[in-house]
Amino acid sequence: MSKPNPVATIAMDSLQDGGADKLGTTMDQQNMDRLGKTQELRRNFKFLSVLGFTAVLMCTWEAILFTASYILPNGGLAGMVWMVSEFSPRSWQRFLSYISGWLCVLGWQVNIASGCYLVALQLQGIIALNDASYVAKPWHGTLMVIANATVCVVFNTFFAKKLPLVEGLMLVIHVFGFFAILIPLWVLSPIQPANEVFGQFTDVYGWPSQGLACLVGIVGPMYSLLGPDSAVHMSEEIRDASRVLPLAMMWTLIINGTTGFIMVVTFAFCIPDQLISGVPNYGFTYIDVFYNSTGSTAAASVMTALITLLCFCSTISAAATSSRQMFAFARDRGLPFSSFLCRVRPGWEIPFNAVCVSFVITCLLSLINLGSAVAFNAIVSLTVGAILSSYIISISCVALRKIRKDRPLPHARWSLGKAGLPMNIIAVLFLLVVYVFTFFPIVNHPTLSYMNWSSPMYAGTVTFAVVYFFVYGRKVYSGPVVLVKEEH
Repeated sequence: MSKPNPVATIAMDSLQDGGADKLGTTMDQQNMDRLGKTQELRRNFKFLSVLGFTAVLMCTWEAILFTASYILPNGGLAGMVWMVSEFSPRSWQRFLSYISGWLCVLGWQVNIASGCYLVALQLQGIIALNDASYVAKPWHGTLMVIANATVCVVFNTFFAKKLPLVEGLMLVIHVFGFFAILIPLWVLSPIQPANEVFGQFTDVYGWPSQGLACLVGIVGPMYSLLGPDSAVHMSEEIRDASRVLPLAMMWTLIINGTTGFIMVVTFAFCIPDQLISGVPNYGFTYIDVFYNSTGSTAAASVMTALITLLCFCSTISAAATSSRQMFAFARDRGLPFSSFLCRVRPGWEIPFNAVCVSFVITCLLSLINLGSAVAFNAIVSLTVGAILSSYIISISCVALRKIRKDRPLPHARWSLGKAGLPMNIIAVLFLLVVYVFTFFPIVNHPTLSYMNWSSPMYAGTVTFAVVYFFVYGRKVYSGPVVLVKEEH
């Protein structure tokens, strides 16, 4: 394949008219041509906005705080479809890419609901902190989820052209908010002994061993590291995507990994013994820690509101990712009603129908909370399990392609080189372990109310996808790889 003309690329980048914004750089156009796709969405994301998008969506240091309530009892203080379609064995390309697409749809759709639900719970925690007489009702949470989802839709439709600017502002809040939370904890919070922080393991729920308890509690940390691939599903809206996208993903992991590690160590030093095995007063352990550290309801409320705001910003990004992923998979005829889901309305240049369907799915999922809060909590596990499944399939296909060496990998502007294969193998082995424990209940010998209902939800979706594939999907879905042009 001929190399792009750098002069033409620079000239294209300098243009400001709508056509240039939509087509992107010369390299973007060549990549879309290679994939056999027509550019339908506007490329208005650049490096900083993509970095803000992925960093805030992952919200690593924030997630460490609001998932601590799930982690502490078990352990204590101590674009996937395309990748699968192109890199898997030829005989399995269509089916594996199809299943991977469904798992991505499942994971990212429930991710919106789980994000909105976490925002709702934190809002209820703020109310309880300021009003001791407040009693949270299931319908309160459901209405808050629907309200949060509504605002997400507004940002992803009417304000879609301003979304890159919003993501950039979110990145600023994400970084400075980290210090706004960290410094008060360092200065004001009572400190736990280091031997307890690094040597005290807890098994509140009666697992056979502390090691098993720690593995059961791994879902929380994994949730905080989920989503570096989110921008992949936005690649059709990123200028110079083949360079900007991997660069932003790597910097996201550096920024979020560093801040997340600092926050988890800091937070572990600030948690009193009674909160490790006890039930928090305000729904989340970190709210109790904020209040104990500052001794002020107002200060704890402001700090909690900052975490809630960033969690909500993450949900806006998740809604964008989910709708684009659904749009892309529907464009390949992988979903029921694909022609409706992949429609882009003239003048909007966004997958409006997919955004609206994502909103409806979130609202329907929120109704589960009316019957059982425990069942709705399983959505967090379902998010992790479904997305990790797509990771395992896609990374395994890439690793197998490298091992077999039957076909060379396509040219890439960003590569891990010789370190790629060992990292692929280690990643798959680790993800397989995490995947298994994603579906474990948080307590040993659970009653019906403490069962992890993510496993039947997951199994039901996969079963439906397989049945749909053999009944109808295989007739219309060929897999994206059939459209990809070979490099010469």
